[in-house]
Amino acid sequence: MTVIEQTAPILKPREKSRAWRKMKANRGSLVGLVIIAFFAILAILAPILPIPDPIATSWGAIRKAPSAAHWLGTDDLGRDILSRMIWGARASLMAGVVSVAIAVAIGVPFGLLSGYFGGWVDQVIQRVTEALLAMPFLITAIALAAFLGPSLTNAMIAIGLSAMPIFVRLTRGQVLAVKTEDYVEGARSVGLGHVDIMTRYILPNVFAPIIVQATLTVATAIIAEASLSFLGLGQQAPAPSWGSMLNVAKNFLSQAPWMAMWPGAAIFLVVIGFNLLGDGLRDALDPRES
Repeated sequence: MTVIEQTAPILKPREKSRAWRKMKANRGSLVGLVIIAFFAILAILAPILPIPDPIATSWGAIRKAPSAAHWLGTDDLGRDILSRMIWGARASLMAGVVSVAIAVAIGVPFGLLSGYFGGWVDQVIQRVTEALLAMPFLITAIALAAFLGPSLTNAMIAIGLSAMPIFVRLTRGQVLAVKTEDYVEGARSVGLGHVDIMTRYILPNVFAPIIVQATLTVATAIIAEASLSFLGLGQQAPAPSWGSMLNVAKNFLSQAPWMAMWPGAAIFLVVIGFNLLGDGLRDALDPRES
């Protein structure tokens, strides 16, 4: 191991232990983690749970109130809402995670290049990023989803591309702060190439705030997916999605309020869960906090 490798302040086991202790001490982050884990487990186990087919209709059970037969009631086609809620969790959570993964995979490399090289590279990337940030996030996502076509896959791509500029700016700012550190200058002095310096000494030391931002952006992406599905640009019928369930429920608010209550509550809880977890991660990974 070289001297440069020894002095690069990548997160050490002791610091990881400190971060985990701070996470456990933060009740809000633990509540958020429990909420996310609950919905994630339901989504993963959906194919093997003893629940009705989420797309099976029953003309004798149209808009039935919650009962022993249908714990959360039925919708306008007699479909079991509990089953559709569980399967809809798969679509919403997958959309949130995959779209943010797309945003990180595209935004972080561009932010890294922009902050590290500066000059005309920085100018080009930042002008494009500023142009994208000038448009509201949800409007951009709707426009891209409409252009690509209505489907869950295209909705995830649209949301990911719309969220990408956030990670470009965040990564650039972190790189500008790290690239002048002594261990980076030492790596340059011994002749390491740009790729090695960026991947081995800069990227690992700017990843903590990126993880925090990614966690918070998942919540935004879930709301965006629900909005796109509500507008018919996301998950397509008859496949369940919380957003599309709300779209149907808006026509029956007075006759069957439970149709809107459950998917709305699920979106609220999952978004709160990711926000609480993100806040906990931010506090735990902040080196200024003891």
